[in-house]
Amino acid sequence: MATTGTAAVATGTSTVKRKPVFVKVEQLKPGTTGHTLTVKVIEANIVVPVTRKTRPTSSLSRPSQPSRIVECLIGDETGCILFTARNDQVDLMKPGATVILRNSRIDMFKGTMRLGVDKWGRIEATEPASFAVKEDNNLSLVEYELINVGDQ
Repeated sequence: MATTGTAAVATGTSTVKRKPVFVKVEQLKPGTTGHTLTVKVIEANIVVPVTRKTRPTSSLSRPSQPSRIVECLIGDETGCILFTARNDQVDLMKPGATVILRNSRIDMFKGTMRLGVDKWGRIEATEPASFAVKEDNNLSLVEYELINVGDQ
């Protein structure tokens, strides 16, 4: 069975990409995803990776490389938050750099918010921003507690 074209062509419709909606740091809430932000990197601290037990490797599998993890304090004119950069993302997250985070998500770590970009997101270096980072509004210092609402 041969098919010609894609489903969009077959139905006569075209996929239109929507423009990204940029949000500010102070608008971030726990458990949310899909954020696009323009932020400055204030500081970057290397996290010592936890050593894991080595698995027996076969001749077909490649040896695992230790992951590089850096916790960066990033922010804009409304506030700042901790960002966890992994592997190739580490190279872009240098102090003083301005980056665009696309499709980022909020992860909860020990009751506090952390921003992250997984394989579906993207980090892009951009021209230096003119705003000053508001460091006294750090969203990662706010502790959240999960409360289950049950039968009273």
